[in-house]
Amino acid sequence: MTKRKIANITGNQLEKAVQTVLSDKGFEIVMYREWKRHPEKYSKELLLKNVPFITIYGHNGNTEFLLLSEKYNLKIRIECKWQQSAGSVDEKLPYLYLNTIEAMPEKEIIILIDGNGFKAGAKKWLRNAVGKKLYTTEKNNDTTVMVFSLAEFFAWANDTFG
Repeated sequence: MTKRKIANITGNQLEKAVQTVLSDKGFEIVMYREWKRHPEKYSKELLLKNVPFITIYGHNGNTEFLLLSEKYNLKIRIECKWQQSAGSVDEKLPYLYLNTIEAMPEKEIIILIDGNGFKAGAKKWLRNAVGKKLYTTEKNNDTTVMVFSLAEFFAWANDTFG
């Protein structure tokens, strides 16, 4: 099996873990495009999949999830990044971070980052950039970005949704 195929499988497993934990918390999982066509068909507690946005380059982009909750008054975009072995995902972290503060319309964003294949310093850089709100301006300083490992995401979901 190629490294790329393994990365896709483990990336999909990370996304499935998110779906499992949020489904267990009562969220309905729906493709964004289906929901957009007929929002009245669905509950107000949703995990939307494959959610579009316009990137900092002006291109169409997609995020794995958008968590919508009327009960908890939440609208949180969730980006998942898995790196099992050396590769280029970690080099995309600055681009991802800039998209969170410049291009994604939600004011709350979770970056779920896990796996042991990231270059030394990559996760630390991302956590530091988020913590210090690097590269933000007055225009985008109201965006809250959270960086979680899978275990931290589980803890957050348990604390948030009981």
